[in-house]
Amino acid sequence: MPTFSAPDGTRLSYRVTGDGEPLVCLPGGPSDSRYLGDLGGLSAHHRLIILDLRGTGRSAVPEDPASYRCDRLVGDVEALRAHLGLSRIDLLAHSGGANLAARYAARHPERVARLALIGPGARAVGIAVTGETRRELALLRRDEPWFPAAFAALEAIADGTGSDWEAVAPFFCGRWDAEAQRHHAAGRPTNGEAVALFAAEGAFDPEATRAALAAFEAPVLLLAGEFDLNSPPRTVTEFAELFPDATLVVQPGAGHYPWLDDAARFVATTTAFLDRRAARAHDPMVTTRAHSGGVSGT
Repeated sequence: MPTFSAPDGTRLSYRVTGDGEPLVCLPGGPSDSRYLGDLGGLSAHHRLIILDLRGTGRSAVPEDPASYRCDRLVGDVEALRAHLGLSRIDLLAHSGGANLAARYAARHPERVARLALIGPGARAVGIAVTGETRRELALLRRDEPWFPAAFAALEAIADGTGSDWEAVAPFFCGRWDAEAQRHHAAGRPTNGEAVALFAAEGAFDPEATRAALAAFEAPVLLLAGEFDLNSPPRTVTEFAELFPDATLVVQPGAGHYPWLDDAARFVATTTAFLDRRAARAHDPMVTTRAHSGGVSGT
């Protein structure tokens, strides 16, 4: 796997798969990026450049653990862009990686051509998911065979009497079959220190980030799974409202990994957004409105 040097000298690794225009991809977690796979076949349309965040996958563990902090990782993304020799990048981020992408876009708006946030975490912009929002979303799955045990665990977490997030894992998937269970197991973070320090004090500056994103001119896709308990559609809708040119899509029947639940729909939605002609994407006469189930303004 190719590598490059981060600003502090940490050796970082990335994986390249597919053909076409490059698309830099940031995983959530911080987890080993292998769980992204080829994003349901998106690699047939774009050359995916998938970063292993420091201390995960094949990237080195940094000498300074404080460098796991989200705001510090912005320099790693910028170093990757420079290493690739790209003046601007199309950037896709999943889950917690969306916090890093938001901070990168806020700091380097001129370096982002298009931004796609998939099941995005929103701590970087100060949007919290309430227990009530999660409960309402969970109740949509009441007819699933695994629902009673998973819902009991979720209620205990909401009440502060439990912490068994593994028991609520089915709620993060559009379907809880053998493939989803294998994928969930493979995506578990293995570097606890990286996870713990990612959101350490100082990692986020929501007020400044929101102000910067309000002036962000590049088109943005925010894609939520209909049943995603991690990044509920209501939360992602609020996130989308921060951008001047945002497209909101709620993928029916999907959870936190929409490329796993319906690869064809996910790839069609994402490529439709990424392949919009730049002139059209920035045409002030074109209005992109948030709606459910498809991409508007294309």
